[in-house]
Amino acid sequence: MRYLLVKLLALLCTILVTAKRQGIAQSARRSLIPRQTDNLQSNVTWDQYSFKINGKRLAIFSGEVHPYRMPVQSLHLDVFQKVKAMGFNAVSFYVFWGIHEPKRGELSFEGFRDLQPFIDAAKKAGIYLIARPGPYINAETTAGGFPGWGTYTPGIWRTSNATYLEAYADYIQAVGSTIAANEITKGGPIILVQSENEYSGFQAPYTEDFVYESKLIQSLRAAGITVPLTTNDASPGGHYTSVNVWGYDSYPDGFDCSHPYTWSPNAVPESYWNAHLKYTPNIPNAVYEFQGGAFDGWGGSGYSTCATLTGPEFERVFYKNEFAMSTTMLNLYMIFGGTNWGGIAHPGVYTSYDYGSAISEDRTLREKFYELKLQANFLAASPAYITTRPQNAGKSQGAFTGNQALKTTQVLDKVGNKTGFYVVRQSDASSNAVQQYNLTVPTSIGSLTIPTMGGTLSLTGKDSKIHIVDYSAGSTTLTYSTAELMTATIDGRDIIVLYGNSGELHETAIKFATEAPTVKVVSGNTAIKQKQLPGGSLALQFITSGQTVVQVGDNTLLYIVDRTNAYQFWVLHPPGEGPLASFNTENPIIVKGGYLLRSVTLNGSTLALTGDLNNTSSFEVVAPKAQSKTITFNGSPLTLTSTSYGTVTASIAPSLPAVSLPNLSSLTWKTANSLPEISATYSDAAWTIANHTNTTNPRRSTTPVVLYAGDYGYHTGNILWRAQFSSTGAETAFTVRVSGGSAFGYSVWLDSTFIGSWTGDAVHGDYEGTFKFPKSPTKGSNHVITILQDHMGYEEDWTAASESFKAPRGILSYSFVGSPSTNVTLWKVAGNLGGENYADRTRGPLNEGWHLPGFNDASWATSSPTTGISAPGVQFYRTTFNLNVPSGVDYPISIVTTNSTASPHFRSQFYVNGYQFGKYINHIGPQKVFPVPQGIFNYQGQNTLAVSLWAADSTGAKLDSLALQINAKVETSMPAVVNQPAPAWTQRPGAF
Repeated sequence: MRYLLVKLLALLCTILVTAKRQGIAQSARRSLIPRQTDNLQSNVTWDQYSFKINGKRLAIFSGEVHPYRMPVQSLHLDVFQKVKAMGFNAVSFYVFWGIHEPKRGELSFEGFRDLQPFIDAAKKAGIYLIARPGPYINAETTAGGFPGWGTYTPGIWRTSNATYLEAYADYIQAVGSTIAANEITKGGPIILVQSENEYSGFQAPYTEDFVYESKLIQSLRAAGITVPLTTNDASPGGHYTSVNVWGYDSYPDGFDCSHPYTWSPNAVPESYWNAHLKYTPNIPNAVYEFQGGAFDGWGGSGYSTCATLTGPEFERVFYKNEFAMSTTMLNLYMIFGGTNWGGIAHPGVYTSYDYGSAISEDRTLREKFYELKLQANFLAASPAYITTRPQNAGKSQGAFTGNQALKTTQVLDKVGNKTGFYVVRQSDASSNAVQQYNLTVPTSIGSLTIPTMGGTLSLTGKDSKIHIVDYSAGSTTLTYSTAELMTATIDGRDIIVLYGNSGELHETAIKFATEAPTVKVVSGNTAIKQKQLPGGSLALQFITSGQTVVQVGDNTLLYIVDRTNAYQFWVLHPPGEGPLASFNTENPIIVKGGYLLRSVTLNGSTLALTGDLNNTSSFEVVAPKAQSKTITFNGSPLTLTSTSYGTVTASIAPSLPAVSLPNLSSLTWKTANSLPEISATYSDAAWTIANHTNTTNPRRSTTPVVLYAGDYGYHTGNILWRAQFSSTGAETAFTVRVSGGSAFGYSVWLDSTFIGSWTGDAVHGDYEGTFKFPKSPTKGSNHVITILQDHMGYEEDWTAASESFKAPRGILSYSFVGSPSTNVTLWKVAGNLGGENYADRTRGPLNEGWHLPGFNDASWATSSPTTGISAPGVQFYRTTFNLNVPSGVDYPISIVTTNSTASPHFRSQFYVNGYQFGKYINHIGPQKVFPVPQGIFNYQGQNTLAVSLWAADSTGAKLDSLALQINAKVETSMPAVVNQPAPAWTQRPGAF
């Protein structure tokens, strides 16, 4: 008995100790839950529902844009205006440390690196900014944003290691002070700042480093940042919750663009809401990265398939599921991808970073853009959504419909206690079936089964709908609506656009305090069925097809449209007052029509619209009568016709002048050998001697001297190695293992004789090849091995403390077949001129080549890249031409080539006015169209186009074709484009 008592006491003590420990852990976790403000500022606050800007709740719908992937500073405003026109209110952006500090201690925020034009453009457009300065960013960027010199800096990065903290200190202070100067507290657009990025995976034995997290937060605050700090957990795992507002990432459809129509049955995430409640229930549900597209790698299927994978159907299903989880901070990665120009990419992606985004790489608009516009405008018109909570997350199958093939999430406003949102989707996300259903929901007039007038609702395949209950649209209350909507109140009249897929049956009920008013079809021919419901509601049933306008009483105008027509509606807001005038969300104007509507201003009785047209457009404008007696579009008055229901219409045709592009094949091209290094008379006296006998790189060197290019300051482009040796007379071949990253290649010469290449594939990041000598050298004779290798960028460092970004680029091992005792007496290495002391300060350290405009090539031979070369090696080609594209149009231009099968193994790079905007690997692909933005191309003057051609086979190579093409023709009101500086060639000190 005593024994049992002792055991029971011991068990009780264990339980108490365990409970105490759990309590301490829970208390620690609760202590990490931030207050609504940290008392550093009062402009940006938060609670469990949402952020508040200057006291007003805001559902943040944001898209990712990277300033460094668009070097033309004057084009940022065009992108921001498009994001604004889509109805978004914010943009998130990374800052790439490695661009700003390519040499340790030398920071640059000049030229294309200057963040201020990007920030100013956001403010002018009326877009809030979420700054993400890292220091680690990932982003499919070389080294994940770390500078190249980090590859030889001792100590483990992404930890509290002192050498790492010291390494980022200057950068964080510099970028932090720029961010701080542009916070909303100082009249700027920056409202949030992210600390680190996806600090969620850790290389054993390391785990989450709380000291590092704290030190980085201290550094950001010390730089002057006062707005809330955030972070993005790679998934909702509860990492780095010590920031003000924690959040997470989600890429639920993955990155297999080669199967764009294939979704996993359970692809739609349902557990995130519970994870949010587990870790941070007292802050908004924030998703700082949600899939807005997908990246594509070397050998991939191309970005058109990525756009399909994450197209309008994906947007309707996956984003509405986020709304079903009361997500009030949703940032889509990417909204505009841009270009991996120069050498900014990591090896997993090619030149294009289009990402299948809503705004494509050439800044044209995909259908995805218009679908997002509908969703963004719905959120903007639905303040009740911001204070909602899902009621049946994870228990939605069959709910409210009785159909097990459907999931319906009930999302209720917990502050207003009135409005309900019912998000319906397929239980099997992969299904393309058509499901019929009735929706039974509670309303203010009792439980209703909808449609109330017979018939069924339908959900076709990969689709989702948000049905609403007791919803306020201005002074109009919708008892329910199965059709989705966007609304605005103009001149005291509620304008409600109700839409669905073409041919769908929908039902909407309007609540009236007294007798229901007259319902009149004033335009269109859709039949409207009516039914008086108990409780003073009038139900209208209709098919969404084309456009029908219905007047309900004096104060409500319904536009009943199909999705194609809904895409054409724009909600614009004239500027307000004060330093953030462009952020005004009052006094809306609705315009239907046009490829893009950018802005509206009111001046007396004149309403001025700006926008873009790609074909003749019919406008319908809903605006205050007193302020729209005259309407202009891009400064020209419109001829107006009044409708019977109080709007005005007009038709306008764009001016799309013909533009003749030069025929590149008919131009005079000059050419020169770009590989003199294999000549018997070549001197490598100016090269860097590779003589390091040790390295701090985590991969221990196994060669007599270190042959890692990064250790000698070369972090990009083509790397050349030369090895001098004296023959024993027994050598028959040379074996070498080279590392360059996925899709890299290398070629090897013995003296002036080509002995072979590794042509590369999409899989290998390093490769060991054996290359036979044509004959054994004479004993005692001196020779040179020359190796040309491609550097595809450094790996990322997603797993913290793994130091994967330090994986070397260079020679990992070598030996002489037949003579293991042969020694290399001298190794030399060369890369971009100056290495970290890079020569081209305008275009930056990652953009190099024999490419600058103004070089005197008169003595060069005449030949073209489509003629090519008949032997292995590297040839360089140059030509000039004029462009004459008039102002007032946006004609994005691309360089286009075609795949060659005759001599397939070659690599080319394309330089426009000195900027490298294309890296083409013929046998790997997939990219063959290379957009080059206006501002890199000089649209009104001379351009220099340069092409490098690296033939990896003994038969040589050529480009099968090379041409310029106009991707789209748009009459535009976008701001004037200012060419980026393109300094001409001058003799550069140290050039060889």
